[in-house]
Amino acid sequence: MSTSVRYGIIGCGMMGQEHLRNIALLPGASVTSIFEPDDAMAQSSLALAPGSQRAASLAEVVQSPDVDCLLIASPNFRHAEQLRQIAELRALPVLLEKPACTSLDEVRSLAALDARYGAPIWVAMEYRYMPPVARLTEEVHSAQHTGRATMLSIREHRFPFLVKVGDWNRFNRYTGGTLVEKCCHFFDLMRHMTRSEPVRVYASASVANNHLDERYPEGVPDILDNAYVVVDFASGQRALLELCMFAEGARYQEEISVVGPLGKAECFVPGPGRFWPAHLGEPPVPKVVVSPRQPKGPRELDVPVDPVALAAGDHNGSTLYQHQRFNAAVRGQGRVEVTLRDGLAAVVMGLAAQESARTGQVVDLVQGPYGLAQLLGEG
Repeated sequence: MSTSVRYGIIGCGMMGQEHLRNIALLPGASVTSIFEPDDAMAQSSLALAPGSQRAASLAEVVQSPDVDCLLIASPNFRHAEQLRQIAELRALPVLLEKPACTSLDEVRSLAALDARYGAPIWVAMEYRYMPPVARLTEEVHSAQHTGRATMLSIREHRFPFLVKVGDWNRFNRYTGGTLVEKCCHFFDLMRHMTRSEPVRVYASASVANNHLDERYPEGVPDILDNAYVVVDFASGQRALLELCMFAEGARYQEEISVVGPLGKAECFVPGPGRFWPAHLGEPPVPKVVVSPRQPKGPRELDVPVDPVALAAGDHNGSTLYQHQRFNAAVRGQGRVEVTLRDGLAAVVMGLAAQESARTGQVVDLVQGPYGLAQLLGEG
């Protein structure tokens, strides 16, 4: 297969434009067609990809003879319907932004689609590819310094949701809820690091501070801004997510720790560099810390990120590293590392966490309406 890969883009707002900046860094890659209904976002996108053309519809992009693969970066609630449209038109390789969908019905629909789709579908879970997170995952899977992981804890203390076109990210009905929209990344990391499937979820969450003074035709925003989520896995391992979306003053945005019988391993990830206060000097460097029980004494390792990759987006360079691998899969020189099944499992975990936070009850992920295997057509 040719080393040249031509992308068609479906939806090109804030995240889509981050993808454009990173595709531009890939040798032999180009963007030829963009479908973006918002005029301002479309013009910004065309400026980032000057060789591309604005398409009038999704179908025009998919059926274009100069498109080899697709990126879907439209609002969450459009993903499932657009993937179904693509499947009916032309089965091209797809990089699908998270979350894969926003409801249990859509999980079932996309699981069925996945079984018959004739090309790779890769769900964009950028957090896997953040260099400090990837380094921590290597530590966990090798078990050299921790032994088999017993406890996994993910803390994200960050800024509130940003403003997006149409303010769709203010409402559960369009996002799937904060624990889907934002946190499917973390549920994916939990499955990825434990190499196990979740069996139950318990969540406590609220809307405490953010967006309460905002008013839209749809009403007052209902997205959660803080949560604790506990997940039990079939392997006996357990994981905790701590989310706070009014803590942008923190030095690190994500802190992930894994503890096993031999020791503890952690990673620390700063937020987007453009939000770091200039008067504080250079942004903090990501790092991994390994703390064995014997001999005692933490060992710190800086995990710097390529400045070019860092400048191309808000995700610690991961969007570029993800595209490098997706691009290889499109060219037949690599495998899909984050499957649609992975993306759907993360959505189910997020929806179950939303339900648990609403009801105050533990949600079973083995049986009942949130039974993962049954939803994915495996039960």
